[in-house]
Amino acid sequence: MKFDYFYEEQSESYAFYRIPKVFFTDEKFRELTSDAKILYGILLDRVSLSTKNKWLDEKGRIYVYMTISSIEKALGRCHQKSCKLLAELERFGLIERYRQGQGKPTRIYVKNFIVVCDSYMQKYDRHTGDSVSGIPLKVSGSYTNNTEINNTDYSKNNPILSGMDVDKDERASYHEYLMEQLDMDILYERYPFDKETLDAIMNLMLDVICSKRKMIRIAGDDKPVSVVKSQFLKVNSSHIEYVMDCMQKNPVKVRNIKQYLLAAIYNAPLTMQSYYQAWVNNDMAEGRI
Repeated sequence: MKFDYFYEEQSESYAFYRIPKVFFTDEKFRELTSDAKILYGILLDRVSLSTKNKWLDEKGRIYVYMTISSIEKALGRCHQKSCKLLAELERFGLIERYRQGQGKPTRIYVKNFIVVCDSYMQKYDRHTGDSVSGIPLKVSGSYTNNTEINNTDYSKNNPILSGMDVDKDERASYHEYLMEQLDMDILYERYPFDKETLDAIMNLMLDVICSKRKMIRIAGDDKPVSVVKSQFLKVNSSHIEYVMDCMQKNPVKVRNIKQYLLAAIYNAPLTMQSYYQAWVNNDMAEGRI
């Protein structure tokens, strides 16, 4: 079988299952088998479908439906293996099954892979005999707040921009995730004179991702925090470079830097490709390339 190369934006034209990168880089998930990681990615993909179908329980928690036979087909595994993989994810604390009885399908709650409760990790230890819960979360030092960006048009009365309404443990977990997802160490090397700006971007993203509020204003529109959070979790180092590039090239004085950054980060996954393509087209038209 012969496969072709990717050209331009073709890689964005296909559907992909999302398996969290942290599953392969964080020691906490070392004991999770590869098949279980793949199954989690498949279940995570179904969360989007459940959201569209409004499959929420009385507490507002999203659940999915996936039968054993569907798992067998998706993974190409036998019935017994598929059952074991579901049980593995449940022991690890990454899913929770609720049997409704009376012939109704079992609800599967896909748990947030960023914050894993200690009780679940200890429960997993008892089943496996291996210790994975003793590895502490890496908590960064104090966040940088004495930057020009953080102090520009800043209102301490606005909790969405100050982190007042977030859980500190959750924030620390997401901080660890973003440090890796955004390749912050590489960004610090690439922008040695803009570390404070990068820290400000990181803190702003954390404020939004961990916020308990329901709505946040982006470019003049009020959007559900869950939607903005989902968009922010798609951001990678290339998107942050794009935001930095836009800031450097913006000739207009920004009156509200926080609102500017919120909009820039939110729109980065949507506009980055077209921005750079227009830049290349302009250089080609003027004969620079």
